[in-house]
Amino acid sequence: MSDLSAIVKAYDIRGVVGEQLDAGLVRDFGAAFALLIKPESPSVVIGHDMRDSSPGLAAAFADGVTSQGLDVVQIGLCSTDELYFASGSLNMPGAMFTASHNPAKYNGIKLCRAGAAPVGQESGLAEIRDTVEQGVPEFAGQPGGVTERDVLPDYAAYLRKLVDLSGSRPLKIAVDAGNGMGGHTVPTVFEGLPIDIVPMYFELDGSFPNHEANPLDPKNLVDLQAKVREVGADAGLAFDGDADRCFVVDENGDPVSPSAITALVAVRELAKDPGGTIIHNLITSQAVPEIVAENGGKPVRTRVGHSFIKQEMASTGAIFGGEHSAHYYFRDFWRADTGMLAALHVLAALGEQERPLSQLTEAYSRYAASGEINSTVEDQVAKQLAVKDAFANRSGAEIDEMDGLTVKLPGKAWFNLRPSNTEPLLRLNVEAADEEAVRALTEEVLSIVRS
Repeated sequence: MSDLSAIVKAYDIRGVVGEQLDAGLVRDFGAAFALLIKPESPSVVIGHDMRDSSPGLAAAFADGVTSQGLDVVQIGLCSTDELYFASGSLNMPGAMFTASHNPAKYNGIKLCRAGAAPVGQESGLAEIRDTVEQGVPEFAGQPGGVTERDVLPDYAAYLRKLVDLSGSRPLKIAVDAGNGMGGHTVPTVFEGLPIDIVPMYFELDGSFPNHEANPLDPKNLVDLQAKVREVGADAGLAFDGDADRCFVVDENGDPVSPSAITALVAVRELAKDPGGTIIHNLITSQAVPEIVAENGGKPVRTRVGHSFIKQEMASTGAIFGGEHSAHYYFRDFWRADTGMLAALHVLAALGEQERPLSQLTEAYSRYAASGEINSTVEDQVAKQLAVKDAFANRSGAEIDEMDGLTVKLPGKAWFNLRPSNTEPLLRLNVEAADEEAVRALTEEVLSIVRS
């Protein structure tokens, strides 16, 4: 078998269907996954998104799993966090077929152990890749069986149990599903709540005819922002393709930063669990650890990436974790990420008081930020070193290298410069007291990076 390192990524398997991924290879991945988890579980739960290739690939994977004597529970169309719910509530390892926000020609597999525990390079993916490359051994015993199950009603009921919206004032919320799985899950999750949904692009369509299902890119929020203003909505929600991330815009159509959402949800979780630990990655706003501490919580800073967040949550017993990329992790959701649960928290916070969302979130937005700025560079290490040297002797500068290079400066300014794992890029994030300070610091760092 050829080298599979191009499609077996750090956290999942992903590639172009027909070129890098086909039914035969996916069947082998299913068999290899079965071999990995056979000592732990007799069954695997499998779900898939709305891409044209997803049902066939999910069936091929199931065939591989059952060929090794394990049973399969097929839950069909679902969001990634719905698959995590199934893995947690049924206590089964899981496989989700999705390429998230990638273009239509891609597909992929996100894998987890029972209880939604992540499977990454260090925790099983490398082993799966090696098994497939070397040839999956045949199983001489009886093949497993396949059953079908709809877990969407249970998923929705579980989320509504975690966040009580019964006392909320009526809200009008525009929701852009981007033709992704939010169009499938939102109607069931919000059923019976005091929320008037204004749906946008709820039709499941893996060709993404309206816009890319990636709300991290501002151009994909434009339609939602216009709709919020047009209908006078109280807020807008935008989900990515597999609906595990959720972005929020306020009543003016202005984006609410994921850092502000992290702080808001953290305060609500701390009210239920005083003194709890809250995880935040190192490029969320410094407002997050400040607000967590002010509310009696213990902030813990981690590297960027869900495997680090989930690892820290497990080792610290954290109640909640948030990232700048709008991934939100909950102890009460098997430490897995769910944008839907974060969205319910935001709507509950909005609905239990009278102020508009822009005023509500003002308290959680203390600083100006640059957003992520990418620079193409040939030698990432040399450029990082040049930046480090430039700031090393700066009065009051604090430098750490937990994940790339982070430099804290007097006056609440800081920046992080980190290399991409997959491209010749350096990613810069800058935060400071005001826009002018952000602009000056950004220009200073970029002048070194791009020289």
